[in-house]
Amino acid sequence: MATLSKDSARTYELGEMNNIGVVATDIIYEGSAVGDNGAGYARPLVAGDPFLGFARDKVDNATGAAGVKNVEANTSGRISLSIAALAITDVGKDVYASDDDTFTLTQSTNTRIGRVVRFVAAGVGIVAFATVKSREAELTDSSGGTASGAIAAIGAAYSQAEVRNAVASLAAKVNYLLRRLGA
Repeated sequence: MATLSKDSARTYELGEMNNIGVVATDIIYEGSAVGDNGAGYARPLVAGDPFLGFARDKVDNATGAAGVKNVEANTSGRISLSIAALAITDVGKDVYASDDDTFTLTQSTNTRIGRVVRFVAAGVGIVAFATVKSREAELTDSSGGTASGAIAAIGAAYSQAEVRNAVASLAAKVNYLLRRLGA
């Protein structure tokens, strides 16, 4: 490639936002947590969806085909959210969404969207959020072991419980790191 010898107009996008095609026959409201429907289209988040951000404006695609309209979503930043049972001692904890407007500290089958960075009042906090940079799924731990912060030595005469606990601890730490990659 040669170096430029004249001005070259380029198309820029502002950071921290994305435009995503909306699923068919749905409405995404301003402020909604937005999820990926599994086929690459945006929809009001459903528990378990990959998190795509928060809708900047309402997008009504109630009568349109998938991808006819786009939602502009903030993909990272900080946001004030109502979070079930949030207390001042919850700063630093992960925040999950069970739908586009229900936020909790309970992982279950919910979608991780960020973590509490400031307590505002009972049930309200500032959440640092970010979309997941990778689509890598969390590990499912079927070991039957109990996770801990340390992996115990497995000696020559090991028990299955030692191995199960070590596998559970590794799975828990890998999943923790995957969640932290997002926010």
